[in-house]
Amino acid sequence: MTIAANKVVSFHYTLNNAAGEVLESSREHAPMTYLHGSGHVIRGLEHALEGKGAGDTFQVVLQPADAYGEKKPANMQRISAKHVPNAKGLKPGQVIGLQSRQGPVQVTVVKVGRFNIDVDANHPLAGQVLTFDVEVTGVRDASAEEKSHGHVHGTGGVEH
Repeated sequence: MTIAANKVVSFHYTLNNAAGEVLESSREHAPMTYLHGSGHVIRGLEHALEGKGAGDTFQVVLQPADAYGEKKPANMQRISAKHVPNAKGLKPGQVIGLQSRQGPVQVTVVKVGRFNIDVDANHPLAGQVLTFDVEVTGVRDASAEEKSHGHVHGTGGVEH
């Protein structure tokens, strides 16, 4: 069975940056499982998985546009320290949650000043060329319920 829309796909991956550093890996855990075509995997990786089958291994290099996007300067913001919980204890590189007009967001602390905090709301991997080493571990038909809900149920997915 090959990977196509409405198939439940399980795979292991190792993610490296352009310098070859391992950023994360699923190898020490259960494989990642998702409903193909539902948008729950970054676009470039989902496209690379299309047509593959259980047991296939491959490597794909993704440019930022097909991964987490380019860094957007508008996502760099200076906010008043009085609006940031525990502002005095923050360190550059720390990821914190903030409340915005659009709801909760995660940001990376760039600089901590006396009165202001500079934060970056871009995804931490935005602007990076990424390499995925992938092993497809399983492909199956999605159930009618999984299709209607737009995600996988059970092991590796959502329990209702």
